[in-house]
Amino acid sequence: MVACSDARFHDEIDEFLHTQLSLSCCDRLYVPGGAGALATGGVGLLRARRLREECHFLIGAHKIRRAVLFFHGPAADGPVEAICGDYKRRQPKATAAEVRRQQEGDARQILRDGLGDGVRLEMYLCEVTKDSLVRFESIGV
Repeated sequence: MVACSDARFHDEIDEFLHTQLSLSCCDRLYVPGGAGALATGGVGLLRARRLREECHFLIGAHKIRRAVLFFHGPAADGPVEAICGDYKRRQPKATAAEVRRQQEGDARQILRDGLGDGVRLEMYLCEVTKDSLVRFESIGV
């Protein structure tokens, strides 16, 4: 599991992993930007390459065959404060919609490149609604 280091969403992600994906025990990697930190395009190229090397090591060492990756941000009606801080750092003038498009592009790139032979990737967007509810949407790009 790869998710953003933003602790505001950790409890909800844990619950989602347990109740929706039936994962009670899994390796966890929290990093600024979550799954987006694995995307090798753009300004974070060297960071992404290094992080992908670490993931390849863990996947091989732990014989991982399923990787669950998370992005986070506001729902269409959600608060701008829910935008991932790492994406805002990299795109300081971007709107929530522009960040979402970037996350979707990053998801496509990660799916295209994969994380190793035989590793099934699942991607989810952790969205915050205007009522501060957290919901999860599968990213099937």
